[in-house]
Amino acid sequence: MAAITPPTLGALLDRPDLALRLVTPLADGGRPVRWVHSSDLEDPTPFLAEDVVLLTTGTQFRGEDAAQYGAYVERLARRGVTAVGFGTEVVRAGVPAGLIAACESAGLPLFEVPFRIPFIAIARANAEAIAAESYARRSWALAAQRAISLAALRPDALDAALAELARQLGSWAGLYDAAGTLLHARPARLPNEVGDALRAEAEALLAKGVRAADTARISGRTFALQTLGRGGELRGVLAVEAEGLDQDARGVVTSVVAMAGFALEQNQALIRARGALRAGVVRALLAGDAALAHDVAASSWGGLPDEPAVAAVTSAAPEQLAAFLELRAAQLRGRFFFGALPDGDGLLLLAARDADAPFAEAAARGGGAVGVSRPTTYARLAAAIEEAQVALARSAEGVTGIDDVPDALLSSLGEGARTAARALLAPLVRYDETHGTALLGSLRTWLEHDARFEDTARALGVHRHTVRSRIGLAEQLLGRDLSSFASRAEVWLALVSVS
Repeated sequence: MAAITPPTLGALLDRPDLALRLVTPLADGGRPVRWVHSSDLEDPTPFLAEDVVLLTTGTQFRGEDAAQYGAYVERLARRGVTAVGFGTEVVRAGVPAGLIAACESAGLPLFEVPFRIPFIAIARANAEAIAAESYARRSWALAAQRAISLAALRPDALDAALAELARQLGSWAGLYDAAGTLLHARPARLPNEVGDALRAEAEALLAKGVRAADTARISGRTFALQTLGRGGELRGVLAVEAEGLDQDARGVVTSVVAMAGFALEQNQALIRARGALRAGVVRALLAGDAALAHDVAASSWGGLPDEPAVAAVTSAAPEQLAAFLELRAAQLRGRFFFGALPDGDGLLLLAARDADAPFAEAAARGGGAVGVSRPTTYARLAAAIEEAQVALARSAEGVTGIDDVPDALLSSLGEGARTAARALLAPLVRYDETHGTALLGSLRTWLEHDARFEDTARALGVHRHTVRSRIGLAEQLLGRDLSSFASRAEVWLALVSVS
């Protein structure tokens, strides 16, 4: 923030027209002076506020009793008086020694006011200083808001406005998105310990879901945080290092809050428009029109990841996940792409094999899971998506690759294969229902024991001839020779696909 001289005792003492003479030591220019008041009461403290300079002619003092001066100064110091000005040659010639000693002992500055200087001149000088400071602060606030508004007209509006805010305040400023990700930080990112703690504070505000403001004290630094957007639709948090911010500076921050909130609202509309275009690229890839998909992606996002790429699918994705993925796509330009799946339930993520794919971050920020395929060409993208969906179905949270699914082949069977399996096994199901037998279960146990009759008999608790009889009947009903490995494999696949 621009250097603005506050009305202090030092500033009053430096005015040659007042000819004030400091009698006791003054440290660092003295405290701010809120007002100048005059009184000769023995105890004027009921009528005083903190940071007031008290002027007196000394008529309240009787003789040179040191005790009266000590008690008087002690009352003033306890009330928060900034300094005492003694008008000489009115009642006394010079400043009383007892008053000087008492002020020195209490650390209360004391200065002499010459007879020719009326008390009202000092009060007027301080009032002028207060008015000048107030005018300077208002002028600075208007100039700062104008500079920030001009910065917001640049193509990088949010980043430029935040940089200008940090410059005007002379402190750190950061902007978090709706997911708690630090989008912009000026003049530089905070140390990890401070940054992590401040992000946690921002996430806590966002979790409330309502407009809110808070102050956080982290590692000796004070930060003011303000949510952006409407209640229930928060778009982010603006954080500013708030040490020494006055009302005018906070007004500047408030204007940036409004500006950033509006910009993020517009950004959400832009993200939705981009989302529709991204979904079109996905549909073009799945329709086999790779040339169109590559052209659109190249003109908008630097292209699609090189083949072979890794495909991933998410569970239903919240709006703030798309905002985060837009940021990561910009960072991994041409090496990461995402778009909505045609069914509208989740997102397709495509990443180059050597890219730092944000799959785990997508799972965490989306509050769900991500399934990942094997590396694929775009010609077999549909099959890769099916692989990723199989992996997704086996994952409650986090990232699951198709290679991590032990029965991925069986899990990937479509509804058509399951319908064929139910038709194949229907004769056995009907026989069991009609005769109250467990022919289907016996067949499954036999196949689980590698078609060994002795082992199957022990598992079922029956004689081996009973097992042979049941398998023979199953062969008749199915119309298949189960001594053939191919027939047994087909029946086994049917059994596990409908189980």
